[in-house]
Amino acid sequence: MTLRFTLRQLEYLVAVADCGSIALAAERVNVSSPSISAAISQLEACFGLQLFIRRHAQGLSLTEGDRQFTQMAREVLAQSSRLTDLAAQITGRVAGPLSVGCLLTFAQVVLPQLRRSFQTEYPEVDFLQHEGDQAELFESLRMARLDLALSYDLD
Repeated sequence: MTLRFTLRQLEYLVAVADCGSIALAAERVNVSSPSISAAISQLEACFGLQLFIRRHAQGLSLTEGDRQFTQMAREVLAQSSRLTDLAAQITGRVAGPLSVGCLLTFAQVVLPQLRRSFQTEYPEVDFLQHEGDQAELFESLRMARLDLALSYDLD
């Protein structure tokens, strides 16, 4: 039996595990909640698992087995990223994901032009934009969910 799943489905799984809800995960990865739900359902069907305990008031939580599964998904995503980096290194091209965070207060002004310019110069880079407050951006940098954060000094 061949299992068929995508890296995007694993990315969505990890986002839901990190955020604790489908809605927050959808915001984090910039897709709709139904897209996240569909990806999780497809993974559950593929592996014959229920990946989350669904509680309406408290959101989603993981069992111990689900935590192990999600950790392995993180490792697969990390290996995939390293493989992309290696291919780019071998060919001398710039490729792969770039997660850029920006303060909500000026994201709508700064990010569209930055994204266009960057993608014109580096078409094989997947420009992923995230918006949040300063604390969220710095936490995402610390947790390596962002490669770059655009902010300003409050002092």
